[in-house]
Amino acid sequence: MAKIIPFRAVRPARDKAALVTSRSYDDYSPAELASQLDYNPYSFLHVLNPAYVNQLKISASTRFRAVKTRYEEFKHEQVLKHEANPVFYLYEIQSKSRVYTGIIAGTSIDDYKNNVIKKHEDTLAYRVEYFKDYLHQTGFNTEPVLITYPENNEIAEWIAAKKQKRPLYLFSSPNRDKHTLWRIKDDAEIQWLKDKFGAMESLYIADGHHRSASAEMLYDEDKASGNENLNYFMSFLISENDLKIYEYNRIIHDLNGLTKDKFLKSLSSDFTIENKGQQLWKPEAKFQYGMYLDGDFYALYLKNTTFSSVAEALDAQILYDKVLQPLLGITDLRNDSRIEYIPGSKPVTAIKQMVDEGEYEVGFTLFPASIEEIKHLADNNLIMPPKSTYIEPKFRSGLVVYEI
Repeated sequence: MAKIIPFRAVRPARDKAALVTSRSYDDYSPAELASQLDYNPYSFLHVLNPAYVNQLKISASTRFRAVKTRYEEFKHEQVLKHEANPVFYLYEIQSKSRVYTGIIAGTSIDDYKNNVIKKHEDTLAYRVEYFKDYLHQTGFNTEPVLITYPENNEIAEWIAAKKQKRPLYLFSSPNRDKHTLWRIKDDAEIQWLKDKFGAMESLYIADGHHRSASAEMLYDEDKASGNENLNYFMSFLISENDLKIYEYNRIIHDLNGLTKDKFLKSLSSDFTIENKGQQLWKPEAKFQYGMYLDGDFYALYLKNTTFSSVAEALDAQILYDKVLQPLLGITDLRNDSRIEYIPGSKPVTAIKQMVDEGEYEVGFTLFPASIEEIKHLADNNLIMPPKSTYIEPKFRSGLVVYEI
């Protein structure tokens, strides 16, 4: 059964929440990052990248120590404050098109090890090791693992009622999303939530496989210290019905020596091909693929849709098996420099522009995977191909901090 716990979080002072919180560090272009760091002294980006001007000149260990120092300075300056007691949080993100609401809690390393918390993606050893070192040296994490749970009417009703209460924070971010945070400090409510999740057989990682793997590695290395916080990692728990699952689309630098006509002819053995001209066409169902090549959009319909397993029938796997590997010569989806990935949250015009500019020759759009496919793979200890899903919501750095 799944175990969740409240924890003594560190969070922004109430009057500074909008200024402190930021998008994930990797989401900023160099120009955006410089602007934030130059003009917003409260941005959590100052903590995450305290030596940004010289970041290429310092070692990872030196940078991590600087992060720790700047973090402690933010606390000393009362920009960040420690909760007096362990709490849960209810967090809502309202964008132009969707509302996401979930519970911020600590989730169990034992549950992760025992496959109560289930995975569907592989991890890269060097990334897991790097973030483990980051956690060890900085002593905190502000990017929770996004975990999904089966739809639960009682929890949904509790969330709806809690939203009627006065929040701890209510602010808008520069991208015009609205963020609302409620603190759950009542002992009876905390126990009720623990009991509700304790009755669930499984939770599923939606995003954050490397972060959870790093937390496990840190626990294995440092558990003898007796630090109880190592037994858990911060998670954002959201109902599976409230996730937004996007595809990751692919763009390729070249046709592997094939002419356009030869490439289209080779595709026709497995796909029915329709030239859509300038129509901005994207797949409307599983086993459909969009393609942009030489100024035209194409619809590709898979001819044979019979497969022996869910893993083989994943659209991302089919594209690899039928196109990327045999025709375009791409064998390593993680490391081949000829392929790039564009999240499905971006418009198809982004792919068109990149191909039209000449650096890339062909782009492919996919239909998003379903939560049922993700759960089936996780239940059977199978993994998806790299860059198969781009899942929202995305959490703001500096909103809630879990100290280790």
